[in-house]
Amino acid sequence: MAIKKFEDILVWQRAQALAVEIYENFGSLRDYGFREQITRASVSISNNIAEGFERSSNSDFVRFLYFASASNSEVRSMLYLSVKLNFISKEKASDLIDKTNEISKVLFGFIKSISKKE
Repeated sequence: MAIKKFEDILVWQRAQALAVEIYENFGSLRDYGFREQITRASVSISNNIAEGFERSSNSDFVRFLYFASASNSEVRSMLYLSVKLNFISKEKASDLIDKTNEISKVLFGFIKSISKKE
């Protein structure tokens, strides 16, 4: 069955859930620059998936999935830093890092699947 709308894409749903968790954990952080960077990067994951889905070709979609992957990696990197800066507990960061790793796996599987169709 072909996906008819981006809202049906599992990795988009997971990226949205991750962004909500990032906002919940960093929304009141007093370090404005850090807070802005991690929240924007987290939102960028699902936004790139959505934007790519609406493009006219699979190669364009794949390009945006790579953008989503890069934003996901940025969030993961910032999560490691957030522990070192004592912005979040090691346990909570580990949970969120696991979620970014899962998103990464699904994104690369999706990229591989779409690339085979070309």
